[in-house]
Amino acid sequence: QVQLVESGGGLVQPGGSLTLSCAASGFRMDFYAIGWFRQAPGKEREGISCISSTGTKLHYAESVKDRFTISRDNARNMVYLQMNNLRPEDTAHYYCASGRADVVSLWIGDYDYWGQGTHVTVSS
Repeated sequence: QVQLVESGGGLVQPGGSLTLSCAASGFRMDFYAIGWFRQAPGKEREGISCISSTGTKLHYAESVKDRFTISRDNARNMVYLQMNNLRPEDTAHYYCASGRADVVSLWIGDYDYWGQGTHVTVSS
């Protein structure tokens, strides 16, 4: 059974940092791209970062570029999202998802399995 479990969310002050983790099981994660998405209240889910199966290709949305860093450890079936210099507009529910293939994409349609998400609140 394919499962993705996110963790690491919480409350952080503006300018602070958090690292989100995504634990994968039930499939060969090292064959697929993994993406991070977020959804703020009243807004559509948006792709913010993705990483190829081997970690050699990375992609970021402009809104998080130079602040967030995606990485993966295939030996541990883990993907991470290091988030620095957080802003109130980063407040959202964050999800990881596995790609349908090893395609680096921020389009929701390219992902088929999703975790339940972890919530991040950026507030003073």
